[in-house]
Amino acid sequence: MDKKDIKILLVDDEPDILEIVGYNLTNEGYKVITANNGLEGVEMAKKVKPQLIILDVMMPEMDGIDACEQIRQIPELKDSIVTFLTARGEDYSQVAGFEAGADDYITKPIKPKVLVSKVGALLRRFREEDQQENVLRIGDLTIDRDAYKIVLKGKEMILPRKEFELLSLLTSKPGKVFKREEILDSVWGNEVVVGGRTIDVHVRKLREKIGDKSFKTVKGVGYKFVD
Repeated sequence: MDKKDIKILLVDDEPDILEIVGYNLTNEGYKVITANNGLEGVEMAKKVKPQLIILDVMMPEMDGIDACEQIRQIPELKDSIVTFLTARGEDYSQVAGFEAGADDYITKPIKPKVLVSKVGALLRRFREEDQQENVLRIGDLTIDRDAYKIVLKGKEMILPRKEFELLSLLTSKPGKVFKREEILDSVWGNEVVVGGRTIDVHVRKLREKIGDKSFKTVKGVGYKFVD
């Protein structure tokens, strides 16, 4: 997909951020759409179906966390990448963002060239994903890697992208202990910097949805999926 065909939705209540970030992404060749708050951002996302959504956290009408949660409930936006761009760098804010279904977290201020590079890395990573049909069945769980969906005990579920990729990795070799470094590299990639609690947050969400007994923690090492 050419850059001119990639739509990026930028949601922030600060006019300067919309102007500066929007200018640099447009100058790079992307089609940029802007919104001034979370409520407007959700409606715009439904309308334009962007490949990438960049959300601020603290906004009027609806904050970025709530906006992300709503976006993740919209089936036609299941393939959209969501990343937060915010000045808040506290752990609890990052955890809340990942729990809401975000793929990444960017702390501002950030140099425009660095932001453009990071956006390119995110889009490139997802464009290069294997497009071959790949269906894995483990007990009552069916994972369709091509359609990005799972079926658990006959019930279809749509997971946020990172939860799906983490589940896909762990179930690729049931019983194998995946080290934390291996998980970060496989699911988030070397170009994405995430906090140490990111994996724990995503595993906890998977336990809530798939079942606690399916995931085992190997203290000081990582996680494994148990059939």
